[in-house]
Amino acid sequence: MVEDRDGVIAGYARALVAVGEAEDALDELADELFRFARSAEQTPDLVEELTSPAVSAGQRLDVIERLLGGRVSDVTVAAAMLLVRAGQARELSAIAEAFAREAAEAGRRVLAEVRSAVELDADQRARLAAALGEATGREVELKVTLDPSVVGGIVATVGDTVIDGSLSRRLSDLKSRFQS
Repeated sequence: MVEDRDGVIAGYARALVAVGEAEDALDELADELFRFARSAEQTPDLVEELTSPAVSAGQRLDVIERLLGGRVSDVTVAAAMLLVRAGQARELSAIAEAFAREAAEAGRRVLAEVRSAVELDADQRARLAAALGEATGREVELKVTLDPSVVGGIVATVGDTVIDGSLSRRLSDLKSRFQS
């Protein structure tokens, strides 16, 4: 069953890459869908509303339009509606993550998922992408999400590598040094 799930997720990711390329909006679509999926993941009531059999298909699409309409591109709204209409709302986060990876690879980049307690400005994003690019030897596509649990600093995930530069991690390291 896991293989089937992974295959479905990969299939939707590839389809979204094709849509993004056809609409000449691959990076924008990947970024906006990724952000929406991460926000939805943090809101269990929203996921329930988008998956509940008690909520009609039309009402689910209205929720997507209300949340995204005018805030993101029409391509992103249509992609989110497609996934919800296809019954993939529970897999939205996994599909968006796989899609972001596929989109980065299509542009010969590597995806770096960055969690930060505060929004990063353009200069901070550029410096972080450059530093991660040096570390990986590839151009880096940043996907930044706000995460209040990251107390100061950032946590970056590039492939299987996690770089935890958060204040809480540094305090934990310091505490363990004193206890040794």
